[in-house]
Amino acid sequence: MGSSTEEKPTGQEEEKRKEGDELEEEEKDVSFETLGLDEQLTRALRKKGITIATPIQREAIPLILEGKDVVARAKTGSGKTFSYLLPMLHSLLKLCSEKRATKSSPNVFILVPTRELCAQVYQETSSILEFCTEKLKLVQLTASMPHRDMKTSLAGPPNIVVTTPACISTCISKGILKASSIKDSLSMLILDEADLLLSYGYENDLKGLTAHVPRSCQCILMSATSSPDVETLKKLLLHNPVTLTLSEVGSSKDEIIPRSVEQFWISCDTQDKLLYLLSLLKLELVQKKVLIFVNTIDMAFRIRLFLEKFGIKSAVLNAELPQNSRIHILEEFNAGLFDYLIATDDSHSKEKEQANKESKSKSKNSKKRLKQNLDSEFGVVRGIDFKNVYTVVNFDMPQTAAGYVHRIGRTGRAHNTGSSVSLISLEEESIFEEIQSLLEADKKELPEIITPFPLLKQNAVESLRYRAQDVARSVTTRDVQDARRQDLKNEILNSEKLKAHFEENPRDLDLLKHDKILTNKVIPAHLKEIPEYLVDPTTKEASKAVKLTRAAMGIDTGPKRKHRPAFRKGSGKTSDPLRTFSAQSGKRRKRSDGDESRRKRRTKQRS
Repeated sequence: MGSSTEEKPTGQEEEKRKEGDELEEEEKDVSFETLGLDEQLTRALRKKGITIATPIQREAIPLILEGKDVVARAKTGSGKTFSYLLPMLHSLLKLCSEKRATKSSPNVFILVPTRELCAQVYQETSSILEFCTEKLKLVQLTASMPHRDMKTSLAGPPNIVVTTPACISTCISKGILKASSIKDSLSMLILDEADLLLSYGYENDLKGLTAHVPRSCQCILMSATSSPDVETLKKLLLHNPVTLTLSEVGSSKDEIIPRSVEQFWISCDTQDKLLYLLSLLKLELVQKKVLIFVNTIDMAFRIRLFLEKFGIKSAVLNAELPQNSRIHILEEFNAGLFDYLIATDDSHSKEKEQANKESKSKSKNSKKRLKQNLDSEFGVVRGIDFKNVYTVVNFDMPQTAAGYVHRIGRTGRAHNTGSSVSLISLEEESIFEEIQSLLEADKKELPEIITPFPLLKQNAVESLRYRAQDVARSVTTRDVQDARRQDLKNEILNSEKLKAHFEENPRDLDLLKHDKILTNKVIPAHLKEIPEYLVDPTTKEASKAVKLTRAAMGIDTGPKRKHRPAFRKGSGKTSDPLRTFSAQSGKRRKRSDGDESRRKRRTKQRS
């Protein structure tokens, strides 16, 4: 009897498990057609190769189609953008078919915290509208646009405006958008990355907009995390909203970091971080492409100059650069034209706050000397679509545990694997403990979420110490400032002068390289290669294993840097086909020409 009573619940549990698996399988196969979307949208999705809705999409889309206010929280890469874009476009297409979409102001505002996310949402929306027969007018506004350009863009008016809260506030204050027209026309207000909007200083802009939003307007909040800022926005804009989180929409467990991302840490002194970074990259112990996070722009350029000495090319992405350059750097990195990108995560740093204070307090003369202010609408950790990043390196640890989660979210996306390596100094141990507590609370069944990096042995690091310290000392503060100034000067020139050319010739984008050598000093040739005697056998085997894994994943088959003959150094002309003749044939031609001329002279003399 005892054995039979034990077997019965086991069988029931097994049956329930199978039923649960079948239900989960059915949920996975929800198509967009079954969600009630316009046939034009489902056709556009099929042409893009998208057929199955993600969990957040299959729960949020029906609710938004019903006209309800929705607050949705889901991690990066879960499909939040399409979960609000598709029902929004469905509603507008319905208005167009009923000829009720022509009004004196835009029908939809999509507000985002950064220009990069603004461009990303604009591109996603355009890609869907490209396949729709009923065309909707879509515009993207940025705060840096001249007022006359804003006025031209909003003429018509457009159906959808993708922008930042500051830009909408400017349009209203300058009379480009009339408050009365907004009340008559606005049918949907979407706040993407809502948890960042207030932290980027848009609180006053949003409060000013609230007075002009009609009560009948449907409001959608999309966020990656829960925060007091989201609750503030809910009270400010929404009416009896439905709240969704990823755990409520079919996921068995709301993991803040996917299991496909392996997390490692290395303990080292602050002054040894460059040495450990060099060891990871030069000994090829991590998979490319690599995204390196730092907290200040100066440190980003110090790393770039340091790596240059060892023949490792990289680029820097930061808030100091013009928007066109930032977008192009991201496009080159995503296309695989270089493997190492150093990104400044300065959203919480004092450097941005100090720059903003200085820009307000200094006089006009001092402003002229200030070459470039940090862009307050730039954020690298959130709102940027990094593609095929296999390794994230935290050179500097983030200042919050949430910042760590968002950084790691740049890898392991779209069912790909990824890894992270964090360099932890003594001063950063407290934030590291906070991160560990957060992750262990999320995955109680896995006590060790972040483990020591196993491939880098201490003797391998010590073998490179002399070279690394010697080169690190040679990169002075003056060198960093000069490189930062030179890079900014180059990017401003490229951004302004080549903008029109790239709009007409998009295929020439790869000619503008962002990983050029910055230093004016001669780089010793012997630093580019590590001698065999410095690499211990264990590290060599680890490097081979990483390369084999890379080959098995097919990463080496990615696009390489393109070289076009028409744009090489020199005159820029294509190669002369006559130069393809050999030197011997040329000599024979010259000899025969000389013989012919002498023969003619002799003939004249005889005559």
